[in-house]
Amino acid sequence: MAAVTGSAGALAAPPARPRGRPARRRTGGMGKGGWRITPWLFLLVPVGLLLLFTYVPVANMVWYSFTSWDGLDPVKEPVGWQNYVEIFTRPEIFRVFLVSMYYLVGAFVQLVLALYFATILSFSTRFRNWFKGIIFFPYLINGVAIGLVFLYFFRPGGTLDALLATFGVAEPPLWLGDPSIVNVSLAATSVWRYMGLNFVLFLGAIQSIPNELYEAADLDGASAWQKFRFIIAPGIHRIIGLSVILAIAGALSVFEIPFVMTGGANGSETFVIQTINTAFTFSKVGLASAMAVVLLVIVLVISWIQRRMFPDDGGELV
Repeated sequence: MAAVTGSAGALAAPPARPRGRPARRRTGGMGKGGWRITPWLFLLVPVGLLLLFTYVPVANMVWYSFTSWDGLDPVKEPVGWQNYVEIFTRPEIFRVFLVSMYYLVGAFVQLVLALYFATILSFSTRFRNWFKGIIFFPYLINGVAIGLVFLYFFRPGGTLDALLATFGVAEPPLWLGDPSIVNVSLAATSVWRYMGLNFVLFLGAIQSIPNELYEAADLDGASAWQKFRFIIAPGIHRIIGLSVILAIAGALSVFEIPFVMTGGANGSETFVIQTINTAFTFSKVGLASAMAVVLLVIVLVISWIQRRMFPDDGGELV
């Protein structure tokens, strides 16, 4: 009986592991190489969409810029650098960049106002959440809707003229019909719409600054201007630099508001509107593509110059 029991115990015991061979850990079918590949699998879809909707169209645009394609002909005849030569030899093409100066000035006014309100509303202020919503709300509205609203706002006998009439202004100017003032009206509309975006960027950056710095400044008797100069401005200079780049790029590529409100009439045509008209009104897609490439290069060069003049030094508070 003892022998049988011993035999059964021997049969039930697991086989001895050979000496010198380490035990294998179960990985559930996922080897070391599999874990390295997994993060890249999550990038396939966003990278694929980026290539499909950004880089492929840009590559096609560059190719079209070297052709005389009209947008309909299946044959795209290469013309070399002819489109670019035409752009730089026709002064009326680059003359529309003067219109962008109005939007550029408006963009810097917008940045100053956004920074001012963000600084004030970052601290204890009555109804500050209500004011935050009012400032940011215009950015949530569709650009076409804003253009239509301000089209009635600036029209003769419209809201603005009725408001000025209460202050005794009997003959207000033609806000959208006078070439000397139309771009000022459009740039002011752009300021009203986009100030909320920069306001939110500045507000988040300011609130990320440690409160200990403000407490130390209070102990030293620092004024509000000194707090802004030595704490807030150095602490958010990266966001300020980003906003400046976006402002310059936006001023050069304005399209929605002038297109909806004036269609580029009365001297309000921008470079983008001119490019659209060249492509779809005059059926010169090749030339329009070259104009778009030139605009892209200008924005990249300006961004590079801005980064060289104001390098990112780590944002340390001094």
